[in-house]
Amino acid sequence: MTKIELFIELAKPDAQGVSRWVQSTEFTGRYADLQLGNGGSWCRASSSLAKRYNVEFDKTLTPGNSIDAVRLNGFRQDDTFSQAIRKDIKDYYRDQRCVMLGVRGFSENTKIEIDHKDGRKEDWRVSNPETQQLSDFQPLCKAANDVKRQICKECKLTNERWDATNIKGNPYPFYEGDKEYTEDLGCVGCYQYDPVEYRRTCAKRISTEASKHTAEYIMNKLYPEE
Repeated sequence: MTKIELFIELAKPDAQGVSRWVQSTEFTGRYADLQLGNGGSWCRASSSLAKRYNVEFDKTLTPGNSIDAVRLNGFRQDDTFSQAIRKDIKDYYRDQRCVMLGVRGFSENTKIEIDHKDGRKEDWRVSNPETQQLSDFQPLCKAANDVKRQICKECKLTNERWDATNIKGNPYPFYEGDKEYTEDLGCVGCYQYDPVEYRRTCAKRISTEASKHTAEYIMNKLYPEE
């Protein structure tokens, strides 16, 4: 049984898709997999649950920003993703360089486009200009955006994420997760989703690996194995 099926069983929505408030403290025993320690991946805006129901959260019961309760408040009526981007977000990225190719020009292939990082365009929060965030987007030149669009289409068909080592010099296939696309992680971890975060994360990772290797090398020099 999937996490979404478990929640439906626990919440028991009525014929109109409305359920009771389900407290996070109820996610034990049979429902332990629903624990929200990873940000509620099974109920976030891009999840299958949120594509069918209006999912609401209560964060007022305990201090901090954790999710205290979840409920379903009817079936979704809007089923078309809006690609509209809020003006302040466009203005912020308009004059920046492409995060993949480093260019910003006026020719057809070098002009900057504001790219939805999540190429599947299924996150309803991002569909709503009022709830969009700067981190949902990135500046890409048209050439890079066209290539990314095709890569994302292939991923959606196969559920296999693009391997960053296709680019010579990239040390790891993904900065988080692996080849299989999952709803829990979504596009996070793919080079195409965020090449800046890929480079940042991989720099830290390879530095850590290098430092460990160096320490072992020195130890072998000082205390060689008999």
